[in-house]
Amino acid sequence: MAEKKWEGTTFGNGLMHRWLIGLLRVIDTRVIYVLAYIFAVTPTLFKPGFKHAYHFFHDRFGYSKPRSLWMAYKNHCLFAQAVVDKFAMYAGRHFEIELEGYDHFLKLAAQPEGFVQLSSHVGNYEIAGYSLVAENKRFNALVYSGEKKEVMENRQKLFSGANINMIPIRQDMSHLFEINSALANGETVSIPADRIWGTRKSVTQMFLGREAHLPIGPFQVVALRGLDALVVNVMKTSLRKYKIYVTPLTYDKEAERNEQIRQISAGYVKELERIVRMYPTQWYNYFDFWNQ
Repeated sequence: MAEKKWEGTTFGNGLMHRWLIGLLRVIDTRVIYVLAYIFAVTPTLFKPGFKHAYHFFHDRFGYSKPRSLWMAYKNHCLFAQAVVDKFAMYAGRHFEIELEGYDHFLKLAAQPEGFVQLSSHVGNYEIAGYSLVAENKRFNALVYSGEKKEVMENRQKLFSGANINMIPIRQDMSHLFEINSALANGETVSIPADRIWGTRKSVTQMFLGREAHLPIGPFQVVALRGLDALVVNVMKTSLRKYKIYVTPLTYDKEAERNEQIRQISAGYVKELERIVRMYPTQWYNYFDFWNQ
């Protein structure tokens, strides 16, 4: 995983995105789901990502070949739903949100110090950006700078009504200065911790029975300032309902820096594995995560 760059954009072009948002204003999301299964999911069955999804279920969960194929297909269908749900929000639709561990977020939001939210490519994390917002503390989300213009514009429209700022990842690494500035100002910064961004340095942890390499950057951000951190995952539980899991990370702030990074990353992986085992079909990493 340490050799993987953070890349990828939302499927489709600007015209398709505008057309989809228009449809979702008048058509039930379930109709769009079916269209997505036919026109978006079916072509992926012959691409490398489907093979990696198949091996994820066969190798990491020990499922039979037929069951692994079915789970890989179901996984792609749920990913299509997550993308459609994102555009449904752009179209003004709302989902029912259940919160677990919300008190941990409120506790940190009430403090003057900044804190970090670590996320991953499971579920539909973007919904957390519209749900876990504190009026007194600006929320900064690290995002892929190569995302489609229409997606970024629609995000900005939704964010404009909340205390949310996007920090695009840039080649010149200037996003690191924005992250440090936000945390120094007592703000919240949200960082994906399961894909490479910035430095190629990694930390190794056991994940689902095999060594996995995680980007060291997110854990360094927490350790360098001795910050509090949360792991936040947003999982789909039914057609119109999501559940947000908020879990605090604990580590010895008096330990040496490398030990702090080890403890933080271990806590992150422990929570990620718990969530993935609960919702295996909502794991959306379509590459060889373990570099087998």
